[in-house]
Amino acid sequence: MKDSNILDKPKIHSEIENKSEEIGFTMPSDLYIGSLLKTLITSKPKSNLLELGTGIGLSLSWMVDGMDPESKLITVDNDPKLIDIAKHYFGADKRVEIVCEDGTEWIKNYDGENFDLIFADAWPGKYSELDEVLELLNVGGFYIIDDMTAQPNWPDGHQKNVDQLIADLEKRKNLNLTKMNWSTGVIIVTKKY
Repeated sequence: MKDSNILDKPKIHSEIENKSEEIGFTMPSDLYIGSLLKTLITSKPKSNLLELGTGIGLSLSWMVDGMDPESKLITVDNDPKLIDIAKHYFGADKRVEIVCEDGTEWIKNYDGENFDLIFADAWPGKYSELDEVLELLNVGGFYIIDDMTAQPNWPDGHQKNVDQLIADLEKRKNLNLTKMNWSTGVIIVTKKY
């Protein structure tokens, strides 16, 4: 399957891709994970959504594209330059709250409503603070992580982190999960209770 088969890209996506190239941002989102996020979010009307790791806003563009008018989304990143870019593209959308903060601190201090979908694309909420993030997930909610198959930009020894994360998720009795050898390696988790 070629990327050209994905026909429903958000209108703003190409502009953000160009901005990524312009500033030399080297961690772009895979189109397939974006399409998956959009589809899953569409299944959750009037939802509360969380993205950990805004980056430059490529995944965010897909998430916003899947939202209905009554859904809301919080996206968190610790890079002020990237957050400024995301605010340029999404700051006028009243459904979207863009937070520039350390993910670990944000997770530990958040005391709002639980989430119907969490896309964890940063270290916090994926390799650290996993218990806290899963506590923030509603029953029936989706927890989605990608980059579970080896990536060229992985630091030495990172496979061990991935293996530990997968083992941790698999042993939890209150979750159903599907490991997908697709895109960059995706795991979709649903909370049972």
